[in-house]
Amino acid sequence: MAERNYDLVIIGAGSGGLIAASFAAKLGARVALVEKSRIGGDCTWTGCVPSKALLKAAKVAHEVRTACHYGITSGPPKTDMAKVRDYVFAAIQQVYQLESPETLQQKGIDVLLGSARFIDSTSIEVAGEVVHSKKFLITTGARAVLPSIADLSEVPFVTYEKIFENDRLPEHLIVIGGGPIGSELAQAYRRLGSQVTIVADRLLPKEDQDVRELIGRVFEDEGIHLLKGRAKSVHNDRAGIVVSTDGSEVRGDLLLVASGRKPTVEGLGLHEAGVTYSEKGIPVDEQLRTTVKNIYAAGDVVGGQQFTHFAGWQAFQAVRNALLPASSSGFTDLVPRVTFTDPEVAQVGPTEEQARSKYGNNIKICYTKMSQVDRAVCENDQLGFIKVIARRNGTILGATIVAARAGETLSELIVAIKQNMKVSDLAGAIHAYPTYSTGVQQLAADMAIEELLSGTSGRIVRGLSKIVR
Repeated sequence: MAERNYDLVIIGAGSGGLIAASFAAKLGARVALVEKSRIGGDCTWTGCVPSKALLKAAKVAHEVRTACHYGITSGPPKTDMAKVRDYVFAAIQQVYQLESPETLQQKGIDVLLGSARFIDSTSIEVAGEVVHSKKFLITTGARAVLPSIADLSEVPFVTYEKIFENDRLPEHLIVIGGGPIGSELAQAYRRLGSQVTIVADRLLPKEDQDVRELIGRVFEDEGIHLLKGRAKSVHNDRAGIVVSTDGSEVRGDLLLVASGRKPTVEGLGLHEAGVTYSEKGIPVDEQLRTTVKNIYAAGDVVGGQQFTHFAGWQAFQAVRNALLPASSSGFTDLVPRVTFTDPEVAQVGPTEEQARSKYGNNIKICYTKMSQVDRAVCENDQLGFIKVIARRNGTILGATIVAARAGETLSELIVAIKQNMKVSDLAGAIHAYPTYSTGVQQLAADMAIEELLSGTSGRIVRGLSKIVR
């Protein structure tokens, strides 16, 4: 049996594994990246990339359908789902070219294709080879979890792992789950021309009530039906797939189960390596070390927040801790998230509800509607708002943006929180006009002026102004 030796072996070539391997190679380490399926993982093949490509196709259909609003006459759009799928696959392939085995090899990364299983804490077996390493990093990600629904296994259904292979536009899509995945795909299919019903207690349960209400109104206006309640059972009849809650049922011809994800820990031989784990993930310390000190874990497999960007950041920290002196924490409260509905929902730091629960009245809320942002008016993207949560002294704690391009607009607020900035700091930075981020400056300026003119300082400022006049 052939054997190899490395400084670091990374198991799992998703977003976390790719960033970790690139960083390790740049440090001059002998590094191997092991993947049992496809380089790129969920993000490239079944998550971020295909979903955003599908959403683009759906937005085009929506713009054609509503073109008369802009004085443009057009006929109703017709969706060729096979060609939509081809567009999605083309986007996947273009992204994949940047992370193919050949590209990685050119960066000095050995790519080992096959399932990895620990023999002990310093060696694994991959495709008949024994691979030794001083350090290991596990970045095997997560996979779709199936809820406890009676007879679910007896009917055809898809999860996010298979939905992008679909080449047929269903008459009626049923989505079980109202989280980000379910919401994005529900809106996409509705805009492409399907009837859509979401079965869930509520939409986007991690967001504030005002966010849920706004997205709920958007979905209702677009014809997406929300069947409130938990799916209890499913069955087939002659007319299609039937999903039942406690008191209602809905019938469709395509069922998407979008009920979350769970860490991928099975089949790795973690017990043989001495690594503690459970179905909830692999526990790690602040430096992302498992219970075996030369074995690290990062990203979704740890069982925390499941975002591509967080997995990449955490994997980078794990490599730093494994291959460089000193150490950095692999955890942070500053993890942004974006749900790519239309409008988008972007969040960083505590929500308003969380901030009020933690800080009580020692916060202030800065709020502006997108209808007051000139660029949003010009683009007819007036639904939404920018909300900044700050301490009484103006230090920014968090932000929620519901708007077109909310994910991009959020970026400066992420940096502001990271640098412990105040709202007035944003007000003093000139923003290009007309842009969506102008709304952030407008909000910050209004708040800074209000703060300046309140109380004793306000009386002084007004007095000085009278003297100058």
